[in-house]
Amino acid sequence: MATDFVAGWLEGRGADLTRRDLGDREVLIASAGSGPVRIIFNGHLDVVPGHLQQFEPRIDGDRLIGRGAYDMKAALAAMMIATSNMAEAPPEGVQVDLVIVPDEERAQPGPNATEMLVDQGLRADFVICGEPTDMQVGVQAKGVMILEVLVEGRSAHGSTPWLGDNAIIRALEVYRRLESLPFTRASTPLFPRPSVNLGRIAGGDAVNKVPDHCCMHVDIRYLPGQDPEEILRQARDVGAASVDVAIARPPADTDPSHPLVTALVETASRHDESSTSVGRDGASDAVAFLEVGVPAVEFGPRGAGHHGPDEYVDIPSLLAYRRALEEFAASAGALAPSIVRLRDEGARA
Repeated sequence: MATDFVAGWLEGRGADLTRRDLGDREVLIASAGSGPVRIIFNGHLDVVPGHLQQFEPRIDGDRLIGRGAYDMKAALAAMMIATSNMAEAPPEGVQVDLVIVPDEERAQPGPNATEMLVDQGLRADFVICGEPTDMQVGVQAKGVMILEVLVEGRSAHGSTPWLGDNAIIRALEVYRRLESLPFTRASTPLFPRPSVNLGRIAGGDAVNKVPDHCCMHVDIRYLPGQDPEEILRQARDVGAASVDVAIARPPADTDPSHPLVTALVETASRHDESSTSVGRDGASDAVAFLEVGVPAVEFGPRGAGHHGPDEYVDIPSLLAYRRALEEFAASAGALAPSIVRLRDEGARA
């Protein structure tokens, strides 16, 4: 089991490890150092489904290819090494907690493990989610609204489709209207547009019958500043029988001028020239921390193709990434007085 392997690896290298039981899920928290500033490295063990051959990693030149390499198992491995190094030689003034969850890719209603930990009081001064960013610092991410869209038709014999009204065909027409709604034309400095994806569709109950029902799950990623209620209002005006929200997560939006964001950008820039604040199309567990006032960003190594057939991570960038994490922790400790002051001001606000 991946959790047991990771736990054994961390314990074998001197990290102070805690296993948290969340019912049907288990979380690992490895700690290094101590001090007034607390930093969380957040990583996840789970991956999206793939073909069998994608789970056989291979190296091609500087690329490590395989399901989850870029999102985000290679980043998690680098975080594990960085945490174990800091357990052996702790940076001054900072405690680093590596929080490893099993369900960031969760696509079912209900809280995931990170949200449960935050609800139980997990806090920090800053969080780095090791999501794929090509060594850039992601200060914004799109919000998530997954819609369950039901479309009705009229059944008829499959040999006389003109006597019925095919719900699957109607559903595709509804989807085309969804992807061209007014909200899809918005843009921001960090995002050219929202996104709309038909992720799942099911309809009909017999191949020789015109289907009279169809259900779609449509994945909408909207921009920071957009009103999700207005998006839902527009979606409910496209001619479907019903449109309901199955899963919702707000956008991520972290102040790029926060001193720890600035420190991370400066540290990463010493290892990669493209380390500037960016917006991320995908969502992450950063949102759970942002909702309780904890600044959080996404920061990961170089690569491409996450959730796709040719996913890979750039191997040389992993060394740069691991070094950047360790150097950032040291710089966070040096900023302790200003971070503590900023935390106290936030508590009084």
